[in-house]
Amino acid sequence: MVNDGTVTLSGEVASLPERLAAKQAALRVGGVRNVADRLLVRIPSPSPSDQDLTQAASQFLHWAVDVPANAVKAEVRDHTITLSGQVSWDYQRVAAVRAVTYLKGVTRIDNRISLNQSPPAPDTKAMVEAAMRRDALLDPEKITVDIDGPELTLRGIVRSMAERHQAQHAAWSATGVTNVKTEILVIS
Repeated sequence: MVNDGTVTLSGEVASLPERLAAKQAALRVGGVRNVADRLLVRIPSPSPSDQDLTQAASQFLHWAVDVPANAVKAEVRDHTITLSGQVSWDYQRVAAVRAVTYLKGVTRIDNRISLNQSPPAPDTKAMVEAAMRRDALLDPEKITVDIDGPELTLRGIVRSMAERHQAQHAAWSATGVTNVKTEILVIS
């Protein structure tokens, strides 16, 4: 269902990766500003136990080369994996989620991994703005960057969800940033 640029996905899918793919496909459509995900993941039969999923998730995290050793723990309850721990970079949080996404029987992932970085450098704002100027997708004149301690806020307007994502990526790549608030509107 679509209403004023917001797509609502509902129904059942066979796996968590299928759910995520449906959301990504909707986000790639021109004019889409937001996606409300109300999809339900069917639990396979026979269903793996939460204990089996916890063991598998722990092993997959151990095997992931871009997740620091012993930094992230997985706990499973009702087929939902909760990831916790501390890493230095956002890409490591993303990698931890990716490592467990394809486990059969997982219906949801709750990412509670925090970042443990040093305080941002005085020129962090300028570095993020420069990164956005180098990105061919972005019009940096339409995006403002504000920084308050380790929290960075992006405001402005972009033409697509891809541009919004690129601006977020530039913000997360800055040293010392532990939270990115995105107040960017998609205007198509």
